[in-house]
Amino acid sequence: MKASGGVVFGGPRAAASCPGLFRRCMPTFRCYTSSSPDHVSFIKEVAATEPPQHLNNLLKMLKVRGETIMSPGAKQGLIPLAIPLSENSSGSVISLLRWPTAPTGMEMPVVEVRKHGLWLLAKNVDQYIHRLLVEEDTKSSEDRNDELFHASADVGEQLYKKGDFVTSGISSLDIYILKKVGLFPDILERKVRSHFEKGDHVSALVTGEFYTKKEHFPGFGRPFVFNAEVLLKVGRNWEAKDSARVALKSPWWTLGSEYHEVASIAQWDDEQIEFIKEKVSEEGRREDLKKGKEPAQVALDEAAFLLDLASVEGTWDDDLERIAACYEEAGLHDIAKFVLYRD
Repeated sequence: MKASGGVVFGGPRAAASCPGLFRRCMPTFRCYTSSSPDHVSFIKEVAATEPPQHLNNLLKMLKVRGETIMSPGAKQGLIPLAIPLSENSSGSVISLLRWPTAPTGMEMPVVEVRKHGLWLLAKNVDQYIHRLLVEEDTKSSEDRNDELFHASADVGEQLYKKGDFVTSGISSLDIYILKKVGLFPDILERKVRSHFEKGDHVSALVTGEFYTKKEHFPGFGRPFVFNAEVLLKVGRNWEAKDSARVALKSPWWTLGSEYHEVASIAQWDDEQIEFIKEKVSEEGRREDLKKGKEPAQVALDEAAFLLDLASVEGTWDDDLERIAACYEEAGLHDIAKFVLYRD
């Protein structure tokens, strides 16, 4: 059986041979707290990548929307690849995703952190800003918060001018966003449901398949999960099973659903979990090395598998040192330090 969640864009994997390594050599960073969050510096110094150009504009907008800006190092209990931005009144945390190795076109997406993984909100910061402005502009004058436009500053004016939705002549907000802003998982899924409500199963199936095109949401398993659910609705169970199995080849924390829900459609019990547990054992590691797999690749695969296992129960903090040791062994030293960082 082929392993799922292996090395798919930033998938993790790592040897557990040195669990005490990072206690001895934790890097020194300045402290990032909720009172001085400085996400831009955190992304440069700790996440070791280039911050999105208009991140500060987005943070101001989130604050105007009533969300609480979080420290980027407040990662306790979250998937360790997330960089927290804000938390809303319902407890949802908006974050950036720091892929260990990013798929093309998905360098630092905006995501909502959930217990079992992530939900993709936008492919990048500018796309998310654009959507927020469009949605705010369609509200009534009593409900619209013009401060959001001020917070977006020049970048907001570049992306969207007030009134553009009305003058476009496009009747549906969802269609406007898909045409003028970009593709978003929640809108595509809503479009499929709308086709079903109208009894148009052909359009629902076509849109569901369109959602899975690899260039749209690379690295994410969610489109294949949803497509499997669509296929089940029209009685195409074998195709649904295949789509669910494709989804499980992506990192399990990108499924947008609990692992067991997807495994049920794939007609797998716990054999995949047991298979991965074997792969992250010392014996499994030795077997991979005997087969001629490069040690760095074995380490990356192990980190990926450990994150997959953590996503099943949402126990993200349990194997942090082991995951970081894997990245260290694979030569991704900056990712190892980032994974371990906590306020």
